Order: sequence, then structure tokens, then C-alpha cells
Amino acid sequence: MTQKSTLSYFNWSFLFTVVGLLAGAFLGYNATGTLAGAMGTAFIVCVLCVLEISLSFDNAVVNATILKDMDAKWRRRFLTWGILIAVFGMRIIFPLLIVAIAAQLGPIEAVTLAVEEPDRYAQILTDAHVGIAAFGGTFLFMVGLKFFFDKEKDTHWVAFIERRLAKAANIESIEIVLVLLALYGVSTFLGEDAREFLVAGILGMVAFVAVKGVAGYMEASQETMDGVYKSGAASFLYLELLDASFSFDGVIGAFALSNNLFVIAIGLGVGAFYVRSMTIMLVDKGTLAEYRYLEHGAFWAILALAIIMYAQTLTHIPEVLTGLIGATFIGLSFWSSVRHNKAEALEH
Repeated sequence: MTQKSTLSYFNWSFLFTVVGLLAGAFLGYNATGTLAGAMGTAFIVCVLCVLEISLSFDNAVVNATILKDMDAKWRRRFLTWGILIAVFGMRIIFPLLIVAIAAQLGPIEAVTLAVEEPDRYAQILTDAHVGIAAFGGTFLFMVGLKFFFDKEKDTHWVAFIERRLAKAANIESIEIVLVLLALYGVSTFLGEDAREFLVAGILGMVAFVAVKGVAGYMEASQETMDGVYKSGAASFLYLELLDASFSFDGVIGAFALSNNLFVIAIGLGVGAFYVRSMTIMLVDKGTLAEYRYLEHGAFWAILALAIIMYAQTLTHIPEVLTGLIGATFIGLSFWSSVRHNKAEALEH
């Protein structure tokens, strides 16, 4: 069986890019009636796509660590059902839901507001950023800390830190204690938004514990549950929540480029396709096994993103900087992996 070429993993992403650019150009021309307007909107779609990829590349690596233990059927479901949830759920329905709750509107009214009063729609969503950042940041904090607080972990990248974290895993639920302390610490600077931040953060922690609990239950029910479904369904649910947490930052940041709900959904949706394609490629090509520290870099990037999401409730942090920090961790871990592989080759 011949191995797929790297580019072949991105066939659907390339196709969706073309469709997305055409759709963006159509929206731009429909709004302005000019070719310049059409080209300008298509360019915004491109920028949003790059924003999504830069913010979520570490997400692809983490997703790959979970997908490698799933069978081909559930990988396909992640690429099909998952992309529908990512594009329509997180980029369209989720922002509408936030606006509907914040402004006490019905679903139809929220859509009408997004179409007819995009500036007000964008402002309402931006005003809800404290709760969104607290939920997503807490979930990502738990994901990152759970990886490092593992007493069975014997491969370390930033060894002088990671070894100590692995030893500290003997303290029961230490990651929960640390995140609760971080939540409380940040809340003391937020004034009237403190309660919203704490409640949303606690809900983010509950979501993480609940998903892990479902996964544990499924693993304990091997006698009554098919093994493929057991591992696939729990992992799929976890991956979608992880994806959602990564998406929060991009959805909010996208309004700096456009206040059109559909332009944002198209641009971020195209980026989400590339992230999905990268995930499948990393799994199929065994990249994580070949580059031993790549996974570590992704989880350090997750912790950095969680800290940034908390910090964004206090001050604005450019999305470009957020993307660069994640890319730096990934790049350094890749470079360290290459050096390790060369050193091993010389020894043998």
C-alpha cells in the first residue's frame, strides 16, 4: 500500500479554500457593489484563515496524540462530523448563542441582529469575553497540567521543570488546586466582572472533569460496550471540547478584522479545515513518534494560551503575539526532536 503524499492530506482544505474565497468575494460584492469590495473581503477571509491556523497548530498536535489511539472510522468522523461542528457550531451557532443569552434575544432575533446590526452584535459578543476566556482558559489549563502532572511520564523536554511536575503528581488533584488558585488570583483584579469570571472558570473545570469521567466510565465498561465505540465516542467528545476551547480566542479576535458573522465563519472555517488535515497527517505519518518532543511543545503552548486567555480579561493581547508564542513552542520542540534523533543516530 503506497503512502499518501503530504499534499494529498490537504485536498479538501484546498477545495474549501477556493469555495471560501469565492463566497467571501460574493459577500463583499453584495455589500459594496464593487470589485474592490469583493477582493477586500476575500483578503479578510485569507487573513482569518491564517489567524485560525496560527492559533490552532498546537491543537492539531494535541488532537493527533488522541486520534492515534482511535480507529479509522472515528478519525473519519472527526474529520467530517467534527468539521461541521467546528465550522457551523463554533463559528456560527456559538457566537449567536452567546449574543442571544447576553442580550436576552430569541435565536431568530440574534440572527437578525447579526445581519442588520453587525456592530451591535460584535459589541455584545466582545462584552461577553470575560466569561468565554475564563471557561476556555480553565479547560486548557486542565488539559495542559494533566499532561505534565503525570507520575508515569518518563520522557521530558524541559527536563528541569517537567521532572519536578511529574514528581508533584503524587499530590492528589494538584492541578485542580493550582487552577482554582489562578482563577481566584485573576478575579481579584476584575472588579464587577469577578463573579462572571469565577463562575465561567468553574464551569470550564466541571466540563473537563465530566468529559474525563465519561471517558473513564467507558474504559471501565469493556464488557458491555464495544471497544471501538468505547474509545471513539469518549475521545470524540473530548476532542470537540478541546477544539472549542482553542476556538474561543479566534472567534473573539476575528471581530477586529470583520463584524460580518458569515465572513468570520468562512475564514475561520477554512482555517479549521487545515487544522483537521494537519491532525490526520500527523497521525498517519507517525510524526509524533518520530519527533519525541513535539507533543511536549504543544502542551507548553496550551499552557501559554491558557495564561494568555486569563490575561486578556485584564488587558488586550494581540492575536499575532498569541499565535507566535504557540508557533515558537512547536518550533523549538521540533528542533529539539531533530537534535535528539541526530544524536541517537550518531550513537548507533
